[in-house]
Parts: sequence; structure tokens; C-alpha cells
Amino acid sequence: MPMFFQRCAATTLHSGGFLRSLAALALLTLGATATPNALAAKTSPGPLVVRTEQGAIRGALRDNVREFRGIPYAANTAGDQRWTLPQPAPHWQGTLDGTNFRDPCAQVARFNLTEASNEENCLTVNVSVPALTVRKAPVLVYIHGGAWVGGSASLYRLDALARTGLVVVSVNYRLGALGFLAHPALAPEGSGAWGIADQRAALRWVQQNIAAFGGDPGNVTIGGESAGAGSVCIHLANANLSKGLFHKAIIQSGGCLYPRQKVKQAEQLGLKVAAAVGCSNEATALACLRAVPLEVLLKKQTELASSGIVSFAPSGGSAVNPVDNTEAMARGDFLRVPVLMGATRDEMRLYVAYDLQAGKKLDDANYPQWLQGIYGRTPEEQAAKIPERVAAQYPVGGAEPAPAVLGTAMTDFMPSIGIGACLQLHTGETMARYTDLWQWEFADRDAPVLGVGITPQPDPGFLMGAVHAAELNYWFPNFDNTHKMVAPDLAPPSQALSNQMLEFVANFARTGQPSAAGLPAWPRYTDHTKVMWMEPGKTALVNASEVHHCAFWKSLYPNRL
Repeated sequence: MPMFFQRCAATTLHSGGFLRSLAALALLTLGATATPNALAAKTSPGPLVVRTEQGAIRGALRDNVREFRGIPYAANTAGDQRWTLPQPAPHWQGTLDGTNFRDPCAQVARFNLTEASNEENCLTVNVSVPALTVRKAPVLVYIHGGAWVGGSASLYRLDALARTGLVVVSVNYRLGALGFLAHPALAPEGSGAWGIADQRAALRWVQQNIAAFGGDPGNVTIGGESAGAGSVCIHLANANLSKGLFHKAIIQSGGCLYPRQKVKQAEQLGLKVAAAVGCSNEATALACLRAVPLEVLLKKQTELASSGIVSFAPSGGSAVNPVDNTEAMARGDFLRVPVLMGATRDEMRLYVAYDLQAGKKLDDANYPQWLQGIYGRTPEEQAAKIPERVAAQYPVGGAEPAPAVLGTAMTDFMPSIGIGACLQLHTGETMARYTDLWQWEFADRDAPVLGVGITPQPDPGFLMGAVHAAELNYWFPNFDNTHKMVAPDLAPPSQALSNQMLEFVANFARTGQPSAAGLPAWPRYTDHTKVMWMEPGKTALVNASEVHHCAFWKSLYPNRL
């Protein structure tokens, strides 16, 4: 299928060959028993103007799919509407131009790579659909990552997934302090979780409008990577609030069993933010915070969050996010839909590389000090000599340099974040007791990283491999953490793996299970030997627990794994 569409893209619209090729494909797809009406529906060029409940929007034909960009799904949340629950988008007159992205939600640039934005009126979705008219097509709603402080729906080319027959939606939601600030002066129903309320509003928009684009509101899959995966976990855990909004879930590089802080705990950071911007009087704090210039708020947010990767993660205990993930999953009290869950082989090597680019030193001599800072932060860890035991399990002085060794250890398990192989496997094992779940691991060490997930200079100087977010290029062509989408095309073996991964995802969105005729058999996850290893030419089941030494980590952190 992907190669067919690549050939079609080379045919000009003016010659008519494009539509004849698509009609031929429809004949092959529908088979001889297709009715004339069904065939006509499948071979008609899809409309570039679609009417939503708020008004009409005009899209564009790009990369052999129809794209509708920058569609408002909620009203403006700037100024006096900061830290309020999202309200329906206002109706508009005429036809809205949906040929270009709107600005991302407000954020600062990070890691000398990502792009900044000063836009607060940002609650929009992008929709990509097959070039031909479709009816009741499976829908995939994708929630971007970025540690809940960055990222954007406009980073993702949705065309590769749309060409599999899906209607694909990407979502912008409020970030950082604007999306996840908790403070006693804020309305308790959303405090600490405004961005989660935004995502849920987008899912309601999908239910109300996606049929106009040819999507099936009764067959919606939500997916996300990193912070997007953590968001999916929250939506699964809050079953009463999510029921009917989606029917399957994809979790990439995020363990649902990572404990989240409560609103009262998160308020400590919120009070610091308020004091830093001159709003320490609780009686007037809300009005004061809403009047703070955006650039001041972003600056102070960044300064106060500098010590933690996910300082502005969603907090629990509000009406928007009342249920704790870990408790919900352990009891089976979550939305029991089919789940496709995955991680990358070398997740945390990316963050070691960020530290090296920032000027930090890591070698054999100071490797033990790094372990102390990661695995020896509590008296209990010190008493159990966990840093020393990790050093024995992951020794330096061998074929790989200290940064690679540390990145491997951090990938296998790291207690301070919800990313890591063993936590992901533990999450899958827990959830699979109650619902159908498939587990995978992305392992292409030739995935583009330099200039894609990290700036090319200075070169960190070690093999980063299949790092955190490296698989995004395989779902979203040319993904590079900027809106330019200029990452290099994949090498042929990696592109073949990408085609396979896209088929797995499309099958899952369509039927609730990833495998199909012509693809490797992928059984439901029942134990650690049922993990699909995704490496060019080597897609097969592996025992991922052995790969990542999970028995060792469970002996160190039995209450977490």
C-alpha cells in the first residue's frame, strides 16, 4: 500500500491518472462483490470543504491525503480565561481557512532544539483523511509529548497514517503553568489538570464532528508518546469521564503505574510560581496571575522547573483528574479497552546526551557520582546500597563508554520518572489481567537522532541508538521536533520497518488487534516473552524482561515493580 501511493504521488492531477489509479486500488480493495454505491463512495475525490458544528472549513490536498489544519475545538483561554475549563469553540461565518497550522500553545524553546510560542489562544486540532471519500473510517486521535511543557500537534505529519485508511487527529492542549498549574486560588475542579480537560474537550469535539470528515465516532483510538502516553493513562484511569469518548488506546514510552502527585502537593510549586511573578497574596492571586505578561510567566515557570523533567505534570484529585493511575490499574478499575503499548530500546540515552551537550562531564571516574544522584536520593536507597549494586550490574570499562552504560541503566529503570522498560512491562502485565493488551519495543539503532531529537553539535560522542521518541519518524514522516519537519528520509531497511509498524497501528485502530495476514503473528501480552521486537529484518517476539534485567530491578524496587 505505501509504495502504491508513492507511485500515485508522482502522477499529475491534470492527467487524470491519479484518480484512475485510486479507482483501480478501490476495485482491488473492495473486491468483485462491492456494490456500485460502495464503489462510488470509495472512488470519489473527497471534499476539501467540510462543515463542522462550528462552521465550514477548507482544507488542502497534500501528500495524497486531505488535510484540515488549525480547527478550533474550544474557545480562547487567554487573559481572563486563563485557568478555566475549556468551553466550546464559537461559531464562525463563512469558510475557515484550514490549509495551515495555527500557532502551538505557549512554551519556551528547550534543549536548543524545540521552538518557542507566545500563543494562548491555541486549542485547535488538525485532521488528515484519505484523499478519497470515506465513510465510518477508524479514527486515531494523537496526543503529543513534550514533558507537558512543550511540543505541538503541528510537529506531526499525519499523512502516512491517513494513507492506511484512518482518519487521524492531532491535538493542541495547554502546557506548563498554563496547562497544569495548581494553586489554592484556582477553581478546584480543574486545578493542576487544565491540559487534561483540554484533551477531553478535543475528544468530545471528535465525537460531535468526525463523521463529517468520514470518521466513525464509534471506533476511536487515542494514542500518545511520552507526556502524550501519560495523558492516555490518565484518560484510561478516569473511566467514568472517558467512557464513550474512545474505544482503544496506544501508549508509547510511558508507564501508567508511575505515581502522580496530588493537587495539594502540586500547589507548593504553584505558590512558588505565584510568588515569583508578584502574586503572593492569596486573596488577589487569581486576578494577579491572569494579568501577568505571558513572557514573564514562562520565564519564571522555566526557572522554577529547571530541576525536574516533568515539574508541571498533571496532578490528581480534581474533578478533571480524580482517580490515581496506580490505584486504578492495580484494581482493574480503568476503562477496559484494547491497549497497544510500547517503548524504545535505548530510551534514556537521549537525556544523557542532552546533559553532555549542556557541558556536564560523565566518564568512568565520576560514573559512581552519577549513580548516587539517580539511585541514591533517599535514605532507604543509601541503606540498601542501591547505587553500588547498580554499578556492579552495569559496570563501566568495557566496550561501551560510561554515557552509554548509564543511559542503558536509566532506560531499564529510573525511579524518578514514568519512562523505562521495566516499568512499562510491569504496567502491561498489570493491565493485561483485565483487558487485551499487546506489548512492543522499538529497537532500530539506525534511527535518525542527531539533528532530529537532539542538535547535531556538539556530538555527544556515543551510540545513542533507539532513543526516546526515535520511533516517531516511523509513524510521522520527517519528524524532527520542529515545525519544519525536515528530518532525513529513513534508510530503506528502516522504511520497511516503518511500513510494517504503520500496518500494525492501522490494524489495531481498525479491529482492536495489531496483527493480520502477511504480518508476524503477535499474540496478546500474557508474559514477558510476548513482546514484539521491532528492528529492521528482525521483527519477532522476545523476552524483554531479560533484555532489560527486570528481575534485578525488581529486587531493588519491589514496591515499584
